[in-house]
Amino acid sequence: MLALTCPSCQAPLTATEKNLRCTAGHSFDAARQGYWNLLLANQKRSKDPGDNAEMVKARTDFLALGYYQQLSDHLNQLVGKTLSAAECPQMMDMGCGEGYYTNRLHEYLLNEQANTAENPLQLAGLDISKHAVKAACRRNKAVTWLVASGANMPVAEASLDLLTVAFSRLMPEEFARTLKAGAHLIIAYPGDQHLRQLRELIYKEVRESGFDPSSVLGEAFEAISEQQVKYDFELTSQAEIQQLLAMTPHGWRIKQDVRDDLKQLPSLQLTLDVRLAVFRRSDAI
Repeated sequence: MLALTCPSCQAPLTATEKNLRCTAGHSFDAARQGYWNLLLANQKRSKDPGDNAEMVKARTDFLALGYYQQLSDHLNQLVGKTLSAAECPQMMDMGCGEGYYTNRLHEYLLNEQANTAENPLQLAGLDISKHAVKAACRRNKAVTWLVASGANMPVAEASLDLLTVAFSRLMPEEFARTLKAGAHLIIAYPGDQHLRQLRELIYKEVRESGFDPSSVLGEAFEAISEQQVKYDFELTSQAEIQQLLAMTPHGWRIKQDVRDDLKQLPSLQLTLDVRLAVFRRSDAI
């Protein structure tokens, strides 16, 4: 297991089969589904933070259709190329959601990397949504699943060899704190053409985001490389269109008349446009 820390006092957590405990006596029991809930009440901005059960189900159902599998494959291959020669790399997928990318990464690394009892694969998925992490547990029991805040990750300082962040908010201070010097951060974020056809149906004006992760991450990270994953795909039923809509933030903002128009579409041609950026944590911070 990764070097987890107590969310109350930041002391190291010692694991048993059903319990995590620190030297100060703070204790956390494993959930019945197999995850660890390390999200404190004072770290929540709402009673039930993160994606709700409906969004999680929509995302689970949609991703099972395979339209984003090619993106997942590119991410996995990039992780495989980026991993250092560490005997037992410590990896975290921050904002893992229902675990689609995390699970497929775990399966890929099991096949591509040396994995023995003396050199086990150490991969954790973290998300603030309890609904999402419960769904992730159903995918893969071998991954360490955590309900926690990305702004207060219960992970020891300078303990991670690799951090992946797919379609989630960037937390530069926490990323820099938890990554080892020289370790890598891989970010997946939408390009300007991502789902543009859907956005053009929803909004009167579609603007380019101009997002630059380097400007957000600051001097603690050095940009190493960036690649574009871009391809077209077609949703072939109304059910698929509604699943995609329900899993994206666009579904929260859509007006009723536009929603009604979308319900009349028998199919929808779309473009996936995602950037995969690799950063290295600076040695001197």
